[in-house]
Amino acid sequence: MATPADAVREIYLAGIGGGTPALTTDLTALEEQARAVMTPAAVGYVLGDAGTGETGRLNRRAYARRHLVPRMLRGAAQRDLSVSLFGRTLSSPVLLAPIAAQTVAHPEGELATARAAAEAGVPLVLSTGSSHSLEDVAAVAGPRWFQLYWPSDRAVAASLVRRAEQSGYTAIVLTVDAPTFGYRPTDLDSGYLPFLHGHGIANFTSDPVFLAGLPDGGSVLQHWARVFANPALDWDDLPWLRTVTSLPILLKGVLHPADARRALDLEAVDGVIVSNHGGRQLDGTVAALDVLPAVRAAVGNDVPVLVDSGVRTGSDVLKALALGADAVLYGRPYLYGLALDGQAGVAHVLRCLLADLDLAMALAGCRSTADVTPDLLMPEAHPAPYDFG
Repeated sequence: MATPADAVREIYLAGIGGGTPALTTDLTALEEQARAVMTPAAVGYVLGDAGTGETGRLNRRAYARRHLVPRMLRGAAQRDLSVSLFGRTLSSPVLLAPIAAQTVAHPEGELATARAAAEAGVPLVLSTGSSHSLEDVAAVAGPRWFQLYWPSDRAVAASLVRRAEQSGYTAIVLTVDAPTFGYRPTDLDSGYLPFLHGHGIANFTSDPVFLAGLPDGGSVLQHWARVFANPALDWDDLPWLRTVTSLPILLKGVLHPADARRALDLEAVDGVIVSNHGGRQLDGTVAALDVLPAVRAAVGNDVPVLVDSGVRTGSDVLKALALGADAVLYGRPYLYGLALDGQAGVAHVLRCLLADLDLAMALAGCRSTADVTPDLLMPEAHPAPYDFG
């Protein structure tokens, strides 16, 4: 039976004839390769973090600080990478994180990403800020969720969610850590925001409710700027979203366990995603991985908890699962693959990640994701002292 790790064997066999992969298999080295092929403005947007970049660095250090303690002779010749979320079986604990305005990296943008994800059997979480409409992406996608930036106009929000449901998206991911754009010096120094150059607004320009609200003779971009952000959003708004859709709703951007618990107490969400937006919103924020165990403890074992921000390798995925995640959202590396080689680049990144994860499970003695438990990690010598109360 074929396994993701077979990709490694295929590379070595191709090497007998002198063949080598077109792109590096080091998923942490893709950033520099992608930097060389993107425009300076795109580099600033894709690679840039908020402020000094401290949060982005903390995300990676959180993974580097934790060490696996593999177990031997566990009979892990065959591994089952599958997980179950909301009554559906996923072939692996990996989903593609929502990334806006992907046409800044490649002309096909989300269409190429969706095709590669479908080929790999990895669910795509499509951003509200997609450069292609959610319907066009659905036409070429496999399993898919829709990420919602809740607009200031509730009618537009309802329209986006209903369109997603009608187009076969099976969950709604409400991002709550971006009520406004973060302070990103790389974008500010170049004066570049992709949305104002026509990237990432297709779900609005294809939305009948958004278009109906366009003032006579008004600018689409100005109307988008008025509607897109919603800094007034608060807890009292969440129950309304539940009235709009029957799909599972996940809250993305949760870091404090009290926020996760409050969302569940409102009976407005079905799961949470521990995230600091990959370091792109509030600089100096705690690493997402560091608070994952506390969030898991706050919501209990029966609530789906996912994590993103800083995931790069198969071992990283293993560490996240060991600390309580049901799955991870995988972000910027696949966009680097997109920039380097379109659909084939994204497919390469996913093959590498899943092969790495498959081998990591074998080497750690895990026959299934259920075997990935906290005792797979060495306890930290100096755990974080913060008491969430």
